[in-house]
Amino acid sequence: MNNILVTGGNGQLGSELRELAPNYQDYNFLFTDVKDLDITNHTAVTAFIESNNITVIINCAAYTAVDKAESEPEFANAINHLAVANFAQIAKNKNIKLIHISTDYVFDGTNHKPYTEIDTPNPKSVYGQTKLDGELAMQQINPTNSIIIRTSWVYSKFGNNFVKTMLRLAESRDEISVVADQIGTPTNAADLAEAILNILLKISNETVELFHYSNEGVCSWYDFAKAIFEIKEISIKVNPIENTQYPTPAERPYYSVLNKSKIKEVYGIEIPYWKKSLFNCLKK
Repeated sequence: MNNILVTGGNGQLGSELRELAPNYQDYNFLFTDVKDLDITNHTAVTAFIESNNITVIINCAAYTAVDKAESEPEFANAINHLAVANFAQIAKNKNIKLIHISTDYVFDGTNHKPYTEIDTPNPKSVYGQTKLDGELAMQQINPTNSIIIRTSWVYSKFGNNFVKTMLRLAESRDEISVVADQIGTPTNAADLAEAILNILLKISNETVELFHYSNEGVCSWYDFAKAIFEIKEISIKVNPIENTQYPTPAERPYYSVLNKSKIKEVYGIEIPYWKKSLFNCLKK
C-alpha cells in the first residue's frame, strides 16, 4: 500500500487530488493543511512521516501570495524553500518518492518561445526566487525517484483564483479592465491532479527531474477573462490594458508559456487545450 502525504490539502491542487482519491484504491491518502501539519516545523514533519509510514510525498503546499511575499520574504522562504529542503532530506533518508510543485515565476518572462526545463531561471519577485530556491535545494539534496513539476496560472472550482475573481466582479460591474500584455497558459488544477496520479507509479529516476505542465495553448489574461464570460454567457465589457496600467508590488513575467514536450514524452500523457478544460470546469 502506498501511503501518500498530500500537503496543501485544502488548496486548489490538493482539493482536486482529494476529489480523485476514491478512484485510486491502491493508494492511502493523508491530506494535510497548515492546521494539521506546519511544514515549517521540520521536527513535526519528520515525526508525521515516520508515524504514518509515508511512502510518497506530493508537496502542493506553497506561499502563493505573490505581492504579499515582497513584504514577507522570510515567511515565503520558510514555506517555499526551507520546507522543501526538509522534505527532500527526509525523502533521501527514507527512500520516499517526492513530487514537488513549482511555478513559471522562476522565469523572467523575456523569452519569445515556450520555456523548456533547461532554460535558465531568472525570477523577478520574492515569490519566484523562493520557489527557485526550493527547486535548487531539492536538486542539491537529490533524493531518488523525485520530480519537480512547474505549472502556471492555476485555477479550480476550489479555492481563490482568477476565474472566481472574474465571476465575482461580473456580479457588480458591467465593465472591467484586464491585462492583455502578459502571455501564458491557464492550468486547470483537475488536469494537473489527474496527471500526477497517472504518472505516480511511473516515476523512476536517479536524479531529481524537472518537468513542465500546463494546459495546451497560449493566451493573455485578457483572452482568459473573455473566454470565462463567453462560456458562462455573461454580458460584460472587457477592456484590454497594459501591465503598466495595473502596477503591483511584485513584478510578473510578461511571457511564461511552458514547453510540455518532456512530460508528454516521458510519461505518455495527453494534455487538454486550455479553453476546453476551462469549459469543463465552468460547466461543473
